[in-house]
Amino acid sequence: MTILFSLLVLFFSIVLHEIAHGSMALQLGDQTAKNAGRLTLNPIKHIDLFGTILLPLMLLMLSGGAGPIFGWAKPVPINPFNFRDQKWGTLKVSLAGPAMNFLVALFFGLIIRFLPLPLALLDLFSIIVLYNFAWGIFNLLPLPPLDGSHILFALLPEKLSHAKLFLTQYGFFFLIFFVFWGIKYVFLAAAVLYYFITRQPFLI
Repeated sequence: MTILFSLLVLFFSIVLHEIAHGSMALQLGDQTAKNAGRLTLNPIKHIDLFGTILLPLMLLMLSGGAGPIFGWAKPVPINPFNFRDQKWGTLKVSLAGPAMNFLVALFFGLIIRFLPLPLALLDLFSIIVLYNFAWGIFNLLPLPPLDGSHILFALLPEKLSHAKLFLTQYGFFFLIFFVFWGIKYVFLAAAVLYYFITRQPFLI
């Protein structure tokens, strides 16, 4: 049941993340995600065959069911040429996704900290907090196609455009390597944030 709930939490955390991107783009004048029907909680609209289904199942099998489980949804379509803010629009849209996950983690983390919860509910809320912190941290990595790469590219001076080209060409390979061999460090960082907010250790 814990594994099943973790999968559900991961998926809906990813969905909220993508909706946040699309909603921010809409605020900036781009209706691409809205017109594509992606500003919805309907999970079918967000499923990516590899990131949503195959990768979590692979991680589940490789870890013998112990996790951690990770993945991603189909990115929402964005057209930055429609943004009213051409200078910082892409940066704002990129930050919106991780910000949503941190807000969800903060909301449930503060409930854990200040309200007496039954043990079963405490366990479920803890998973919500941990996975949303992990998903927010993961997306801030400066590897394409993650949000962190768009944030980095928006801030890089023109003279470092060769670094942008290198990451665009090879970033996805680094990302796959990291998912299989480095994701535990994301969850360790998430566990630290979990303790900072809830004042309770999360055993992972």
